Amino acid sequence: MTAPSVDAFGRVGGRLAVGGVPVDRLADRVGSTPFFAYDRELVSTRVAAVRTALPEGIHLSYAVKANPMPALLAHMSGLVDGLDVASSGELRHALDTPFGPDRISFAGPGKTEAELAQAVAAGVMVELESATELRRVREIGERAGLRPVVALRVNPDFAVRGSGMRLGGGPQQFGVDAERVPSVLAELGDLDFRGFHVFAGSQNLSAESLAEAQRRTVELVRGLSDHVPGPLRYLNLGGGFGIPYAARDTPLDLDAVGGNLATLMEDGIRPHHPDARVVVELGRYLVGEAGIYVTRVVDRKESRGTTFLVVDGGLHHQLAASGNFGQAIRRNYPIAVADRIEEPRDETVDVVGCLCTPLDLLGKGVELPHAGPGDLVCVFQAGAYGLTASPTAFLGHPAPVEVLV
Repeated sequence: MTAPSVDAFGRVGGRLAVGGVPVDRLADRVGSTPFFAYDRELVSTRVAAVRTALPEGIHLSYAVKANPMPALLAHMSGLVDGLDVASSGELRHALDTPFGPDRISFAGPGKTEAELAQAVAAGVMVELESATELRRVREIGERAGLRPVVALRVNPDFAVRGSGMRLGGGPQQFGVDAERVPSVLAELGDLDFRGFHVFAGSQNLSAESLAEAQRRTVELVRGLSDHVPGPLRYLNLGGGFGIPYAARDTPLDLDAVGGNLATLMEDGIRPHHPDARVVVELGRYLVGEAGIYVTRVVDRKESRGTTFLVVDGGLHHQLAASGNFGQAIRRNYPIAVADRIEEPRDETVDVVGCLCTPLDLLGKGVELPHAGPGDLVCVFQAGAYGLTASPTAFLGHPAPVEVLV
């Protein structure tokens, strides 16, 4: 049994296909393995589903950190309302898209003075993570003769149940503690302050938990807005929409999330903040299920009762699938033999990479069709936090190619 999104990919002659192209042919086109392949139609379909579920008046932003591939960003720029970046490198890529700077925000802790200066010069919104960042941005604006556009990221006084990674509540490197927000706002000076960004947790499959977090976020912002000079013009509710990685995971009820947001817009946001640009910011949920990681079997070996398929890829490209990117308990990502996608899964194997560490494990006890050297193994759910979230320099293997099909 596999995660539901696996069936979203096509089949051509018993082989897995991405964007209608069989994976073995795609491998020939790329010229080498391993590689990442992203299906542009699956991305478009997911964005359309989110837009249908979200109520009128909510803007959809893409979190570039999930996958900053330039071709993907160009495609995404025709689908979403804005981009959120977390480094100067991502900022450069975002500015290369058709989006103007007024559609780009820059969040994340530890922004250097050089990065802040780049953001101010570009005219993008800086989402301040501390009082120190506020002072630096103010000084940069004064030196440059510019009025920086800013928002304040808030570390809420609550956590989100069921999140794979907690980004709010308790002590955090992210944002300004909610109780400190009034004193930080008092230092704004002449900055062009737009509003707040509250993001409490990621990778959540519970619509109920997300709804609770969104309700509490709106309540929190209502109180904080009393300390804002002028009307609130920006409210980023974060995201945190999760995707299934294992068979036991239940996909997020997107309609339930959208229904809760509709109620919040009507009862909690518009009556108090009629001028606010309300944003839901998603990354993984938009692109995660649209990508696969393709790697080739280079050896098949038996060791004391276990069959190993040794592939030419590994955790240096797809750290998350190895279980070393935030998983408390390692679980296999969906995995298949791409050129034998419809054959019976009649043996149990471990799929391991080419690195000199036992951590380089892409699949443990996986049921697959019989495979050997030359066969293509693909790891699903690879569209987000894949290549750029992995230690690509480890052992000096070549970097994989990425293709948007």
